[in-house]
Amino acid sequence: MGASQTRTEHKYQHLVEKTGFSLEQIKNLHKRFQHLSGNEETISRENLNSIPALANNPIRKQIIEAFFDKRNQHQNEVGSFEEIGFEQFLMVMSHFRPPTLKTTEEEKQELRREKLRFLFNMHDTDNDGTITLEEYRKVVEELLSKSGAIGQEAARAIADAAMLEVASTNVPHMEPDDFYEGITFEHFEQILKGLEMETRMHIRFLDVDTTTMRCGKSTT
Repeated sequence: MGASQTRTEHKYQHLVEKTGFSLEQIKNLHKRFQHLSGNEETISRENLNSIPALANNPIRKQIIEAFFDKRNQHQNEVGSFEEIGFEQFLMVMSHFRPPTLKTTEEEKQELRREKLRFLFNMHDTDNDGTITLEEYRKVVEELLSKSGAIGQEAARAIADAAMLEVASTNVPHMEPDDFYEGITFEHFEQILKGLEMETRMHIRFLDVDTTTMRCGKSTT
């Protein structure tokens, strides 16, 4: 048993260094991965699509695609995977890792930037480095219209108005006939500048408490 434990720790050691998770956190996440995959080596979109907690989420598609987006693997790649293994799953989950008491200010800023980049990638669906009006409109429409409280046309109008406000903030001297290409990552950072998200950006649909990375429902 001791030899088996040593092999497991050795197996995951490079992931500890690569993701910032502790060995215990990685073991907990591996249990969840095995549950999702049915003890297979990889998981697919269908595996995540079957999660009950995602069923009524208006941005379910974007959440699922984020797990298969190569941009979220910290390797400067674009495109998407058909399936992902545990290490790739872990790299995506590392975006939700909260700071610890030992985290330096510089490290906190880097964590924040990673979280913002992850959110930005969710909305920049065509990988062109900007969130266009069409991409922004689609997300807002889904969030508002699927709630049942507002119609699709009204949701579209709200999205258009919101994007115009963003454009006027980011490019204050725009002429009436100027075309706003979209929100760049730098603009996105400015828009969310005042939002405290280092400890608030969690992932709950996997039945994982991302403040501790323990599997199972939280008791708090």
